Amino acid sequence: MISRYTLPRMASVWEPRSRYDTWLRIELLACEAWAELGKVPREALTVIRERAGYDIRRIDEIEREVRHDVIAFVSAVAERVGPEARYIHLGLTSYDVVDTALAVQLQQAATILVEDLEALRLVLADLARRHKRTVMIGRTHGVHAEPVTFGLKLALWYTEAGRDLDRLRRAKEAVAYGKLSGAVGTFAHLPPFVEQYVCTRLGLTPAPISSQILSRDRHAELLLTLALIGTSLDKFATEIRHLQRTEVREVEEPFVEGQKGSSAMPHKRNPVACEQVSGLARLLRAYAQASLENVPLWHEHDISHSSVERVVLPDATILLDYLLVRFREVLEGLRVYPDRMRQNLDLTGGVVFSEAVLLALVDKGLSREEAYRLVQRHAMKAWESRAPFKQLLLVDQEIRRHLSPAEVEKCFDLGYHLRHLDDIFARVGL
Repeated sequence: MISRYTLPRMASVWEPRSRYDTWLRIELLACEAWAELGKVPREALTVIRERAGYDIRRIDEIEREVRHDVIAFVSAVAERVGPEARYIHLGLTSYDVVDTALAVQLQQAATILVEDLEALRLVLADLARRHKRTVMIGRTHGVHAEPVTFGLKLALWYTEAGRDLDRLRRAKEAVAYGKLSGAVGTFAHLPPFVEQYVCTRLGLTPAPISSQILSRDRHAELLLTLALIGTSLDKFATEIRHLQRTEVREVEEPFVEGQKGSSAMPHKRNPVACEQVSGLARLLRAYAQASLENVPLWHEHDISHSSVERVVLPDATILLDYLLVRFREVLEGLRVYPDRMRQNLDLTGGVVFSEAVLLALVDKGLSREEAYRLVQRHAMKAWESRAPFKQLLLVDQEIRRHLSPAEVEKCFDLGYHLRHLDDIFARVGL
């Protein structure tokens, strides 16, 4: 499932070695801070820097005995350092290390997602400009409404992706906080200077206040944002799926050489990539729900959230990374059929211009109710008999009393419907 383009970079953020490297960095920075305060002798700091390291197999071995990952890590490091290891983890609680390291990992993951989303927006912008005047029918309730362009549809997606990008940057900032405030957040066994020192060098902001942990509303905000981005992709993919239906066939996702759509039917070309996007977006929404459940914890901390986060944070970021790249690939290879779009626009015999006729009659002095009655009568007949709507209007004497043939003809001008295209594109920055 995971694309060859996305797995290595995002997955590396969540590998055990990445986590342990960050834990070690935090422990060393804390020692440096203590040395600045005179609590750790400079000679001891030198030894710690030279010898500090770990072996993952040894950490796993110790953890099988002590059943605590941070204790296992600190013990494995201490074995290498020797007597000076008494200064490692000084005044800290486990979550001073875990939560601060998690903030670093989330910054790395969010940076990748920002880049993914920026790349997707570039493709959307290019497609929107290219199809700015590719005319098609707009649909409401799945029923023909009035003319639009495919470029307008894409411009709408472009702006939504822009809002998603803004949300992601804000959520990235919301989790850019660390904490080294001790077992219940009171700094009982270490001064705030240590926290400030470590966070500054990690590119984080010290949390103004914490308990044993950082409050989980921060993480929930990020997961909700990821779910919303996935839901935007679901929305875009669902539209392509509808437009790819055989009866519509205005666009198609890429179908590459050698691809097969069905084990039984050789003719099949299914929107499987878009269906995958829609399906996996549901997982992101489920992860967001789990993150909300992590916010209410007992007193200053319990670990009911921990097991959940070990799944949802790596999975959600890896999954969204995949979905953003996957959907970008769909857009880059999207097949667009302008002729079919025009055929579908003409499918209903011109009834999609009914509002223009309605307003023309109102402009002539008819009440809206009377004008609506006149227009709807012919629109319904055109729907049911497939007779051209314009012709039905031109032979109706009641219509002719108010509108000349030229005025009726003007109501069917596509240019009238699309005359504000340039203004709309300018408003969204395209």
